[in-house]
Amino acid sequence: MAVKPVYKVIFLNQGQVYEVFCSAIYQSEMYGFIEIEEFVFGERSGLLIDPAEEKLKTEFAGVKRSYIPMHSIVRIDEVEKEGPAKITEVKGGGDKIAQFPYGGFIPNPSE
Repeated sequence: MAVKPVYKVIFLNQGQVYEVFCSAIYQSEMYGFIEIEEFVFGERSGLLIDPAEEKLKTEFAGVKRSYIPMHSIVRIDEVEKEGPAKITEVKGGGDKIAQFPYGGFIPNPSE
């Protein structure tokens, strides 16, 4: 039986860097978006609870599919297995990580 791939998706969201794991990712039919589905959160046994991962679990609880703007994506990796999901603050005013400049779709004003 084939093993489902696991993807690590790193993207910017409101001044924070999100790192989540999912098992389905593809280009959306909505122009300029990537769709991620089937979020994977590590099942941790023990008493240690990661507050960042718990925050992400809560934020994505009940989310079937998430649409991430392409210009917010930092990196997508196919990995062997999921790791800890996390949120990191962009320090130093975001001078090392910035969103890709996006010109977007500019409609013809004569139409």
